[in-house]
Amino acid sequence: MIDEPVRFSTRIALVLRDDLLPWQAVNVAAFLASGVAVQHDLLGEPYVDAEGAEYLPMFGQPVLVLQGDGETLQGVRAKAMVRQLRVAVYDRGMFSTGHDSANRDVVARAAGADLDLVGVGIHGAKNAVDRILKGVARHR
Repeated sequence: MIDEPVRFSTRIALVLRDDLLPWQAVNVAAFLASGVAVQHDLLGEPYVDAEGAEYLPMFGQPVLVLQGDGETLQGVRAKAMVRQLRVAVYDRGMFSTGHDSANRDVVARAAGADLDLVGVGIHGAKNAVDRILKGVARHR
């Protein structure tokens, strides 16, 4: 039996700063993905191995990971907000905090356009996300 390609009506995308250290990039991607995952209908079923051990569910659709400079990330954030998409942000100041409350304080200190973004996660209708991401490079 041949699996037919699945077409999703929505898209999940993470856009990371192109100048992050490797540990920073994976940290930011993990945090942004956790923000997008709050919408439970994006999660698939739990995984179960051959011995019956159960593992946590993950996204039920692919996640695009792209990259850009600060201006690109701000553009993605602004366009996604205008289109009322779900948005997760990671400000550079969050690298120096140690817990969720401090991370929220970092974001609360700046207007959206003034955030020092190192990552943006978005989820929304496929066509809207694709338009927002037009010209943004895939992460290398």
